[in-house]
Amino acid sequence: MSKNLVIVESPTKTKAIEKYLGGDYKVVSSKGHIRDLATSGKYGFGVDIENNFEPKYEPIKGKKKDIAALKKDADASKKVYLATDPDREGEAISWHLKDALNLDEEKYERVVFNEITKNVVVDAFNHTRKIDDDLVHSQETRRILDRIIGFRLSKLMQSKTGGKSAGRVQSVALKLIVDKEREIESFKEEEYWTITAKFDSFDAALDTINDKKVDLKNEKEANDVLDSLSKEFTVSNFEKKLKKKSSKYPFITSTMQQDASTKLGFSAKKTMQIAQKLYEGIDIGTETVGLITYMRTDSVRLSDEFIKATYKFIDKEYGKDYVGHVKISKKKDNVQDAHEAIRPSSINRTPISVKDYLSKDEYKLYEMIYYRALASLMSDALVNSSVLSLKNNDAIFKATGQTLVFDGYLKVYSKYETSDDKLIPEYKLNDKLNANEVIKEQHFTKPPARYTEAKLIKEMEELGIGRPSTYASTITTLTTRGYVKIIDKKLNPTQIGIVTTDKLQEFFSNLINVKYTAKMEEDLDKIAEGKKVWYKLLDKFYKDFEPSVENAFDKMEKKEDEQTGEVCPNCGRPMVIKNGKFGKFEACSGYPECKYIKPKEKKPVIEVCSCPKCGGMIVERKTKKGKIFYGCGNFPKCKVAVWDKPTGELCPECHSLLVIGKDDKVKCSSCDYVK
Repeated sequence: MSKNLVIVESPTKTKAIEKYLGGDYKVVSSKGHIRDLATSGKYGFGVDIENNFEPKYEPIKGKKKDIAALKKDADASKKVYLATDPDREGEAISWHLKDALNLDEEKYERVVFNEITKNVVVDAFNHTRKIDDDLVHSQETRRILDRIIGFRLSKLMQSKTGGKSAGRVQSVALKLIVDKEREIESFKEEEYWTITAKFDSFDAALDTINDKKVDLKNEKEANDVLDSLSKEFTVSNFEKKLKKKSSKYPFITSTMQQDASTKLGFSAKKTMQIAQKLYEGIDIGTETVGLITYMRTDSVRLSDEFIKATYKFIDKEYGKDYVGHVKISKKKDNVQDAHEAIRPSSINRTPISVKDYLSKDEYKLYEMIYYRALASLMSDALVNSSVLSLKNNDAIFKATGQTLVFDGYLKVYSKYETSDDKLIPEYKLNDKLNANEVIKEQHFTKPPARYTEAKLIKEMEELGIGRPSTYASTITTLTTRGYVKIIDKKLNPTQIGIVTTDKLQEFFSNLINVKYTAKMEEDLDKIAEGKKVWYKLLDKFYKDFEPSVENAFDKMEKKEDEQTGEVCPNCGRPMVIKNGKFGKFEACSGYPECKYIKPKEKKPVIEVCSCPKCGGMIVERKTKKGKIFYGCGNFPKCKVAVWDKPTGELCPECHSLLVIGKDDKVKCSSCDYVK
């Protein structure tokens, strides 16, 4: 019984945290989740429906050894600190660790920190608590809901439509994409015309005629207006106001993903992967430190310490006039709002000071997060906004412009948010002007735009669908399942995606919709707050859901399998294309009477050279992601493998394979030899 044991989720955190805590602590990783619902029981749900939905858990495949190692460490420790992530999922992982390691109440403590820096981590160990059962039940309920809906609807879709899966959030997000496609398909463009008067330093657009907003439907109407105009314009009004332009809130998960998409060109998945690394810790020479706070959050709150430090930084770097104020969110707090916004762990750790330690993409994201948080605490920008109204007979033309008076937060944020100056000269009432020309232009209304990843995430957030941790994974699921294709950065539903949505709406419109899904998220929040009983929520849901599923299995028409044009060699019935667990395959349409399956054609093996280790053949192979490499055909007995194509020769120094590198030079696959 010597050291205290600290268990975190990610191995990349262990080194920094162990250094912060000192020699009395051993820090190890659970490597994420250690257990999940079993696939036993009714429909493989892993829950006892008749006994208040009591879940049955089992170790995730490959995790038994990890659990045994953690148990050994825990038994040998004075105290066990469960320091998993500061959200509901992290709380649930801590509970699983406590349960799997048989930790009694005296043996463990729960530790929560929002950033991986020495002061914050050390302070967190002075404010430990016990596991919050309400948070655990909320996450547990979400998992059970997703398991029940996923298993039942996925099996239904596979048997009836050829779709691969369905889900509580996934199917509602798909419906949004399909509904948008239907809007586009039903859209009918309409013609309209505009008229613009062009002057030396500005343009003025026709606004009203006889005090009515202009709506010109065709060229004749535009010509009639042009014929009614005189050469001279008279100033009928000139307004000039000093307006404030405020910075935005610091990032939350959804806004970070949106801006990373529109400003940096990152996918939601890529953004979260980079943010995870920035949070878990970067080696910056003198220390390993988390550069940003926890990146799964829907709160815009900033800590008092960060606010004070940032005000001091702004005053020193830019002057007192640039010090702003804290923006108070009008959003109703919930449990997850106990977290902070996404911000740099230290305002003094400027992007340029850590640039050398970051990859190009890591730097881009950190820079954007840093300046968004900094700008949120800086003063407003000031602009002179001007509106000029010009009268010409019965028509009024308007020109608008603005000039930046004080840059405020734009001092640091102009890279991401510009303030375009457009100066309108000052005029007095009844001043006379002559236009250089007055032009008419034809336009056509445009259909609604398809969702980009950023726009879909924004829509999901506004509608209350899903949670910060689910946005990226939902989009990934829709694309990997073949329901959506990304074309020119737009989300396009596939035919199977449309069919799946239509079938779900035919039988489950009361459950697979925005309102129901958002209400379920609210109920999960109430469970987390201790205001609802988790198993009662599941019971009510299941009593509505299961009869609908049984009805769908009974009445939903099955999509006919596509015929291949060949006949079964065993019984002569048509061969069809079927979807299986491992993709499409050709089989007899007479199943189950005839179980013939057409063997897949084996792709020819491309032999490259002899293996220097076992004498077999080095052949061309592909990874699961389709990347080509060259490995021994006797794998797994022989594990010789290289990325670059072998020449067939051996290195004269170490006798490994010589390969052709990307620079077309022949070099050794193992040592520094270059031919």
